[in-house]
Amino acid sequence: MLADTAAPSRIRTGIGILNSRLHSIGLKIFAVIVLAHWAEHLTQAVQIYVMGWPVPEARGVLGIPFPWLVTSEWMHYGYALLMLVGFILLRPGFTGKSRTWWNVTLGIQVWHHFEHLLLLIQALSGAYLAGRAVPTSLIQLVAPRVELHLFYNALVTIPMVIAMVLHARADRADNAAARCACAVER
Repeated sequence: MLADTAAPSRIRTGIGILNSRLHSIGLKIFAVIVLAHWAEHLTQAVQIYVMGWPVPEARGVLGIPFPWLVTSEWMHYGYALLMLVGFILLRPGFTGKSRTWWNVTLGIQVWHHFEHLLLLIQALSGAYLAGRAVPTSLIQLVAPRVELHLFYNALVTIPMVIAMVLHARADRADNAAARCACAVER
């Protein structure tokens, strides 16, 4: 009999465990990462629009002591990649309408990741889009970078929050198929 030596079921794999008994904690950690990133962008916006700082000086919270964080395309790309991986790894835990909203977020993050990959390639090659003096994303051709990143973060965060709220509601019939206890832990 091969029952004991067969490949482990999906529920016993790392992704299966993450999307069953560890889904709630995984989502909480992911939410903290997203909120911390939002705090950086919102602080930068306050520095520019409320405090009147010039854009190069408005570096958020961590960018003040570590200015290279703001100018590092590697750091920005790494965060975009981390987000993409997080959305992919946590996706199997969602069902029904919450999964639909999570998929919307994932799709938006795929584009956001592509934009950061484009920026990184330009930074590494020294060849900038449309003859600009600095790495430039496609949408940045029509919108300033600070405002564009606030917009992208809103586009990613809003459907993510909708997905998480729907996923956490125990009264939703489409949550019955979920393998995690997110909807009953409240």
